[in-house]
Amino acid sequence: MAGLYAIGGSKIYIGSRKTAKGTVTLADFTGESWTEIGGWVNAGAIGDTQEVGSQALINERRVRKFKTTLDGGTMESQFVPMALDPGQIKFKEAIADCQPYSFRIEWGSDCAPQSTVTISNASPAVVTWTGHGFVAGQPVVFSTTGSLPTGLTAGTVYYVISAGLTANEFQVSATAGGAAIDTSSAGSGTHTADAPPPGMSDLFFGLALPGARQGGDATAVHLRNWSVAVDSNILEV
Repeated sequence: MAGLYAIGGSKIYIGSRKTAKGTVTLADFTGESWTEIGGWVNAGAIGDTQEVGSQALINERRVRKFKTTLDGGTMESQFVPMALDPGQIKFKEAIADCQPYSFRIEWGSDCAPQSTVTISNASPAVVTWTGHGFVAGQPVVFSTTGSLPTGLTAGTVYYVISAGLTANEFQVSATAGGAAIDTSSAGSGTHTADAPPPGMSDLFFGLALPGARQGGDATAVHLRNWSVAVDSNILEV
């Protein structure tokens, strides 16, 4: 049976201001500094739909159809107003800006395996995670209480590669199936690795849009409607 991922525990992040472009790659998100948007109550739908054109043909007595443009749509979500939340503050700044920002959504992120790891200062760098159970292509995100070894950036999505993959160790690349990353310093502090479910993280550029505060009766929770108009393709990693 395929894995089931609850919406509860998912997280949405906002990154930096971007130059608008319709097609993005993982390189567009390398080194991005992410801020979680707190108070997420209801997640809107996200994903490409495609317009379909048509033409009636006399000889076939049939309307024939053809694919045209793709549209990432607008993700309409609700949040608990949190005036001091760093993510909500950043989203408000993005609303006032005419340029798109980078966004990241981790669906079912609270179910993601997490462990304290060691990372060697070597070429290539070797990550030690006892009994990790990964296969090549597994996304991995690092964080630290100090500084990561030079060559790795906190919050960036890396990928386990087949080279050097054992029960307790693995190497990572910047792209799926890419070259192993080298490190040139030992770093400091305690390093943590998160392994979000493959294919359950979305990366895209989007326009932050304002929305109304939600009313209701005396027992209703006060909510804010905020939307993100997707302005690029959506990378599923």
